[in-house]
Amino acid sequence: MRKTLWMLALLTTAKFGMAATPAKIHGHVQDPLGAPVMNAKVLLTDDSNAVKYTFVTDANGDYTGDGIASATYDVQLQKVPDAANASVPKPQSTPAGTLHNIIDQQKGIHFAEGADVLVDFDMTREAYINKLPPEMRKALDAARAKNADISKENLQIKNLNNLITQARAARAANNFDQALALNQQAVQINPKAGLLWYELGASQSGLKKYDDAIASYKKSIDLLQAEAKPKPELIAASYNDLGATYAKAGKSTEAVAAFESAIKEQPTQAAMYYGNEAAVLYQAGLGDAAGAAADKAIAADPTKPVPYFVKGWSLVQKATVDPKTQKIVLPPGCADAYRKFLELAPDSPLAADAKSILESAGESVHSSYKKKH
Repeated sequence: MRKTLWMLALLTTAKFGMAATPAKIHGHVQDPLGAPVMNAKVLLTDDSNAVKYTFVTDANGDYTGDGIASATYDVQLQKVPDAANASVPKPQSTPAGTLHNIIDQQKGIHFAEGADVLVDFDMTREAYINKLPPEMRKALDAARAKNADISKENLQIKNLNNLITQARAARAANNFDQALALNQQAVQINPKAGLLWYELGASQSGLKKYDDAIASYKKSIDLLQAEAKPKPELIAASYNDLGATYAKAGKSTEAVAAFESAIKEQPTQAAMYYGNEAAVLYQAGLGDAAGAAADKAIAADPTKPVPYFVKGWSLVQKATVDPKTQKIVLPPGCADAYRKFLELAPDSPLAADAKSILESAGESVHSSYKKKH
């Protein structure tokens, strides 16, 4: 009997001698606009309003804490001056002897032994907003309206980007009808965006609706030039594609003018635009204009091969036939242009044409022009 009582005494002593498991706390803090509040202090206070525990919110407005003795506390949110928390309402004046800068609180939260208690501070709740001064509520309403406009604009931008991506994919697949429908939809959503008219012009050109494409590219250029911060590279691209469309429509004078405008917008890319001009005029069969563009492209960058081919092609249009030998007589500069092309691009698909013309004229074709393997 004595042994049993002694053992019970030991068990009772062990039980009451065990250390209590501290409680934990976690939560999230957001301001009246729904944005996270960082660097705010979460205070646990007792009945005398003495601060027993302090935890700080992170950049996401989250906080955690542990080591809390089991008891009932008031959980109070204290604002710390911080530019990042500009939208958090200013604390109201507090009576002497009380905590300062308290902007929200939850009273009588019990922390049981070993518990992990969730305490969020959601200042978007109606009960909180209604207690704010009229001028603060007015400022919040204005900020909410502005945020709503920004969200709407961001959603529109996302939708337009999706339409552009889909239209480009459709053009890449030669599905120009689908691309046109997508671009038209985008322009209807925002007819003041120059980029959208540029994209529309590309689809119209793909369908050989050249007059429509020309009008769209012109509209694009007007809108892009009117932007607060015009982007020269995009304006130049519009002029470049406008020039290509003019060339396809057989309007060489207008095409040349458009390419010249592209170069004025982005002079550092003169070689590229002159090269594009020469190529599209060549494809359109506009010999003299193509030759003039080729000369400008060569002057801007003599290392590019295609302009030499275009120059040779433009000159060969004026070749004659020797009545005695029946051989082609190439005009001055023609053979040199073809030779330079072959020197720079012996593996080009156009190399065979260049060699054939030189051989037909009795011109030598250097062995180094043979395809490289």
